[in-house]
Amino acid sequence: MRTPRSLRTRATLATAVAAATAATLLVPGSSGATTAATTADPNIPDVCADRRPEPADPGAYGMQLDDTFRHPALTPVDEEHEHTFPGRNEKYDTRSYIKNMKVEAAYEGVDFTPDYFHTWQNIVDFDGRRYMFQYDRSEGRVYDITDVRKVKVVERMSRQDVDGDETRSNGTWAADDYWGASTIQWNKRLDAYVMVQSFEDKRQIRELSDDPAHDKYSNPEGVRKLREKPGLKGFKVFRLDGPRKKDWKLLATVSTDATQKDPLKSDPGTAQQGSGSLDTPYWTGQRYMFIATAPDDTYSGTEYPTNLHSAGYQSWDMADPAHPKLLDTWHLPGQRTGEDAAYRKNPRCGNRTSWMGARMPLFIPKPVEQGGRYAFAAMGGYGLTVLDISNPADLRTVSHLDLPPSVAGTEGDNIDVSQYERTGIVYYSGYPLTEDCYEPYKDVYQIDAKDPKNPRVVGVLPRPTPPPSAGFSDFCQRRGSFGPKRTGSYTNPGRHTPGVLGYGFYNAGVQFFDVSDPAAPKVDAYFVPKAYGSGTPEYAYGNQTHGVYVEWDRNIAWALTNHGIYALSSQKVLGSPDLNRPDKPFRNSEF
Repeated sequence: MRTPRSLRTRATLATAVAAATAATLLVPGSSGATTAATTADPNIPDVCADRRPEPADPGAYGMQLDDTFRHPALTPVDEEHEHTFPGRNEKYDTRSYIKNMKVEAAYEGVDFTPDYFHTWQNIVDFDGRRYMFQYDRSEGRVYDITDVRKVKVVERMSRQDVDGDETRSNGTWAADDYWGASTIQWNKRLDAYVMVQSFEDKRQIRELSDDPAHDKYSNPEGVRKLREKPGLKGFKVFRLDGPRKKDWKLLATVSTDATQKDPLKSDPGTAQQGSGSLDTPYWTGQRYMFIATAPDDTYSGTEYPTNLHSAGYQSWDMADPAHPKLLDTWHLPGQRTGEDAAYRKNPRCGNRTSWMGARMPLFIPKPVEQGGRYAFAAMGGYGLTVLDISNPADLRTVSHLDLPPSVAGTEGDNIDVSQYERTGIVYYSGYPLTEDCYEPYKDVYQIDAKDPKNPRVVGVLPRPTPPPSAGFSDFCQRRGSFGPKRTGSYTNPGRHTPGVLGYGFYNAGVQFFDVSDPAAPKVDAYFVPKAYGSGTPEYAYGNQTHGVYVEWDRNIAWALTNHGIYALSSQKVLGSPDLNRPDKPFRNSEF
């Protein structure tokens, strides 16, 4: 998720990096290298010397003689600049491409783009109607999608009238309130939908930037300001009695700050420690919930220049949704201040680039309440970890797998576990942060975890390629970001179709992979929309299809883009679509 260029100013990265002490080799450095910034804050990592990558040599990557694209081997964080190369399109591509799919409906404009870079989605059903939530913090929409071809906006939430300032209240939001990434599930105890909503560090911030002169390593004043910001770090629990915000009833406000005396009675008006709950909590409406979080500021083992926390995981007892109870906290050695020996072993130590720690909660093929035992953790530069969660009060490490460094970009963010019970394979991926393919390609790794004690990489999903009609041979030429984002969410209604994976792929649109034979995965269908719409600001042209959300019970895939949303069907991949009211309401995620 990126910040628009127009909202951030900085010296050019090339000049800043040239002035910084940098090295291009990702090898462990010597300990003890400190700066004024690191001595000012004990929880800024200074385990290894500064080995920040320098900008890639323009001659070391680009189009090859066989019309493939060679990615740079190593790049610094640089989300703000274009990186042209011979063969790149002069303009963004306004055509669309489709295979084995049909566009059932398209909705464009500000009501269908709450945020140009990223949104979350959820489904609820009330009184025979189906609703989709689409939102990102202060910008949210509620749609009646009962009739796929006649979607109606029934709620708009925004802070545009106060310039998006979350510290200010308006007619929609109280000061410091917003809509965090949520899971919504039916709770039998309350006989109602319950929404658990994450409250976390804001990732697009003005206090720090990826400019080496103003990042967390060189800007102690910016770090101090972030530490002192008031606000809840944790999660909120709501009962939903209808699809609109007025129908939300707050049940609990919970801090994940380990320094609080009572997590249910913290003061959000003061500064709290740690990251809060990151992204969508994992909860199926039953007893146990799992979240990604850094419980205090000592969870600091990450190189990313604007992120102060390295998240591990917590388990919570949700038997009474109004009174969640913390069960256990888990992290990898190296994630906390003082765990220098373990941190130094990571080849990313000192690169001032890699996100290290959880970004999403645990990925769980089968809920504990249904006999599930294993969970999979995607931890950025820390790789993949398998956990035994059969006793949620005692989370245990089963195994760990390091993945090859892929700097910059996000190295490990998503694990699709939808095929695990059938094949024993999970699909692990990061996602790109830069445009014009100015970073290593983000492979989707096929990992055989049939033996959870010995997971191993057995392949990668094929790289999507444009059709001959496109007039270019590789999506890197199309301009914008190219690579996988995520395969939707476990909160999608219905049961996941076996052998099917659908990824939002940025400038390659929505790509559906056939993995029914794991040894021969292939792209079976795709829809690549135009690069932008009439209302898309220029700074968002490169952030094209950033999400896909599938209604498995109606065989409809929603593509989320920088200019609107598309309702897609595919007789071959998903089956016959149901464009009208579903046969039964969504209540709980199915596995």
